[in-house]
Amino acid sequence: MRLLNTFLRLITLGNAVAHLSGLRGLSWSNRLALPFLTLAWSQPASGWRSHLALLLPAFIGQIGLATLRRRQLDPKQQLRPGRYPDRQIVRLDLPARHGPVPALHIVPHGGSKTAVLVTHGSGCDKTFYAWRLVDRLIAHGAAALLIDLDGHGESPRPQAFPHMVDSVADPIDWLRQRYTQVGAIGMSLGGAVLARAVANGARVDALALWEVPPRLRLDARAYRQVQIREALAILQLRMLHLFRDGAVDHVIRAWQTSGIRATISTWDLFDALAFPDSLRTLARREPPLPTLLVYAGRDAIVPPAAAAEVAALAAGWAEYHLLPFASHISLPIDLECITLTVDWLARHLNQPAFTTGLVSE
Repeated sequence: MRLLNTFLRLITLGNAVAHLSGLRGLSWSNRLALPFLTLAWSQPASGWRSHLALLLPAFIGQIGLATLRRRQLDPKQQLRPGRYPDRQIVRLDLPARHGPVPALHIVPHGGSKTAVLVTHGSGCDKTFYAWRLVDRLIAHGAAALLIDLDGHGESPRPQAFPHMVDSVADPIDWLRQRYTQVGAIGMSLGGAVLARAVANGARVDALALWEVPPRLRLDARAYRQVQIREALAILQLRMLHLFRDGAVDHVIRAWQTSGIRATISTWDLFDALAFPDSLRTLARREPPLPTLLVYAGRDAIVPPAAAAEVAALAAGWAEYHLLPFASHISLPIDLECITLTVDWLARHLNQPAFTTGLVSE
């Protein structure tokens, strides 16, 4: 009986901590969290060695109960088309020269004069862990346009060069016809494609690029090592914020995508996009285009030497940040990165916040 009480102590303690921290996806009771905790800890239990021995079983039990209790807590539901208290989401097929570009157009109620295009990374899609970034943009009064890169998500075309550059440039033109100010955020591969599109003449008023490799070449062994290092790097307390929005199973399932359909390998594509050349082209602009570059200190895909190369190319005209505790996988969902980027966009697109009142749907 004392062992059972010890187990209940630990599991009610875990639930209370999750509840008080706002981690809904890790809790199985809200209103009764503290009463359960008080009751469990008022009962006789085993010694501290039993508490230590039962930590792992209690943790597994906590996760299991929370997953069952919060099975409806799916953060990707926040990106489904429809009307919400603070926004409207419309699924679109944007006209483009090589065929339609699947997109989600997300507009705050009351409309906005500012929109931000978001391009995802390799192997992802337009909704990939995007809910926090979208929430931040909407809170600042900006509309968001999430698109699928060619070869990803719902795109009907394979990943090919130079077609996928046009499939980013054309949505930018679509936004320019509807908004006074247009910003853009590109992640990894999406950042390389976006930078090439802007260097080729696509017009944005502010450009934010996250963890874009200057080049990418990995053999099978190196790729496995990168996967292991990235998996270990993402195991950080700072990532617990994901469970404010979703149950454990839904947060994990949000990682699942449709993969890549390609006529050019991702390695060759990065070579063709020539990200360093894009930066050199942007550096010659007068006046300089407001540009933000954000990199991760624990990035296994963009090693320190590659990040330093980008920092050198940005010197004197762009703003560069290195977030020491982020990894390549975690940077796009890191609250520090999201806050830094959206606040920076707000300063460069009608500061101090995005102006509302133009596009309403």
